[in-house]
Amino acid sequence: MPVRTVALRLRDRRRRAADRRFGVRLLGSAAVAAVAAVPFGILLVLLESRWEPLRRLDSGAARRLHATALEHPAWTGTLRFLSDRVWDPVTLRSAVALLTLWLLYRRAWRLAAWSAVTAVAGGLIGLLVKTVVERARPSLADPVAHAPGFSFPSGHAMTATTSFAVLLLVLLPLVPRSWRPPVWCLAVVSVLGVGFTRVALGVHWFSDVVGGWLLGLAVVALTAWAFEAWRVDAGRGHTGLTGGLEPELTGAHPEPGPAGREVSH
Repeated sequence: MPVRTVALRLRDRRRRAADRRFGVRLLGSAAVAAVAAVPFGILLVLLESRWEPLRRLDSGAARRLHATALEHPAWTGTLRFLSDRVWDPVTLRSAVALLTLWLLYRRAWRLAAWSAVTAVAGGLIGLLVKTVVERARPSLADPVAHAPGFSFPSGHAMTATTSFAVLLLVLLPLVPRSWRPPVWCLAVVSVLGVGFTRVALGVHWFSDVVGGWLLGLAVVALTAWAFEAWRVDAGRGHTGLTGGLEPELTGAHPEPGPAGREVSH
């Protein structure tokens, strides 16, 4: 058997094994994300122990921002529009769903799996933690907005964190280098803005928002680690997250070619 054929078969086996490990790591990282975030765990302990400094911070922020919301109805209307329309979880999850469908169309199977698992895991883990903690939302006289369900962590904040991270890490290879810093800034400002609107509208405590940010980051970090581990196993190397998870997305064929061959870009 020719040496080249043997080498190609060995590479093909390596990539198939890497794909199997990628699936296990991806699902495993989603399963442990809820308990892997140390800062989130510390915040949860402080919350459950009713740590007085944290309670004062929550109540003070809620009181001051609620007073501002009552005094400036036009400003409050803008915050409500941003929170309920532009940054609404349904809007952001729809954007990620469309991105995942586009990745399937591009035959970027593994990246599509990462996108879907990250978004779904984030939503399910957030719902699970809400159910376990059962924290009540702020109760304010003359509220300017209402929201159902429990309060901790903020679903809006967590969804914004996971959704903007997915959009960034997938699409960055398609963004010119000179545009990447503004794109990063836009995503960070949006995530911070989501948290601010939820506290300003009186439907979440400040610590709810911080918890959503931390838990969302934990989910993204762990699933991104699983994807990076697959790349190393498959011989594609580390990418550096500043340039996106899959630089090959700019080519005609982002996935490895058949029989272990790389498709030329």
